[in-house]
Amino acid sequence: MAAALAGLLLSLGAVTGCDAASDGPDGSRRTAQSARPSPSPTPVWDRSPDSIAAVGDSITRGFDACGVLADCPEVSWATGTDASVRSLAVQLLGPAGAAERSWNFARSGATAGDLAGQMTRAAEKKPDLVTVLAGANDACRATAEQMTPVAEFRSSFEKALAALRRASPKSQVYVASVPDLKRLWSTGRGHPLGRQVWKLGVCASMLADAEDDGPEARQRRAAVRQRVVDYNAALKDVCARDRRCRYDGGAVFGFHFTREQLSRWDLFHPSRDGQQRLAEIAYRRVTAAEPPA
Repeated sequence: MAAALAGLLLSLGAVTGCDAASDGPDGSRRTAQSARPSPSPTPVWDRSPDSIAAVGDSITRGFDACGVLADCPEVSWATGTDASVRSLAVQLLGPAGAAERSWNFARSGATAGDLAGQMTRAAEKKPDLVTVLAGANDACRATAEQMTPVAEFRSSFEKALAALRRASPKSQVYVASVPDLKRLWSTGRGHPLGRQVWKLGVCASMLADAEDDGPEARQRRAAVRQRVVDYNAALKDVCARDRRCRYDGGAVFGFHFTREQLSRWDLFHPSRDGQQRLAEIAYRRVTAAEPPA
């Protein structure tokens, strides 16, 4: 009887021993169960998305890149199919994939307030990646006083992300910073044609009276530039709170467009060459192992 009981106890010890506590190499107590290595978590950011939707304004529509006062979406930095541009979609999906699995919902003249509607349409496609480039029109108003308030801009972007998340929660979002409008003024102000076109009302808050270097003009341009800086800070902050969103780290804002990279018709919107540069920036950010600091 005693021998049988001893055998039973030994048997129970063998069974429970797989979860029994033991001393670890540092003297701490651990179980065999807890000592097993945990599986590596799946990375949240997919560096090779298989479909792309674009939202935003005239820059993403390729406005004035191929002809005067006309959209040219085939040269869009985000979804264009023009071989000379090598859009983000072409680089990620290939030419055939870009034609079949990329969609451009941007609209010339759009502001941040239009993003929620565009996001809703984009979400219907359940894209792996959504690109966002908007904000220039919020700063480009008839006067600096009419610029979209920063709080309103932030709220609009938050609503846009919420609209996407409701319908397509796993879509990734690449957010390009708003370009430095003052730098665009500095690049084009010496071009006679550019100055004449700007008089028609192109981004008047920044570009009006292009040759005026008086204190009021300098103050106005500084105010517009600061508003763009504040917009970008809002984009960065809101994006940082979404684990599937990646901000470009200010790369587009910091890029210095040359005259050749601006439209020959308005010296403001990106040319084919400028669209190609935006595509290069986006590709590097989307495919990077880590987001920019």
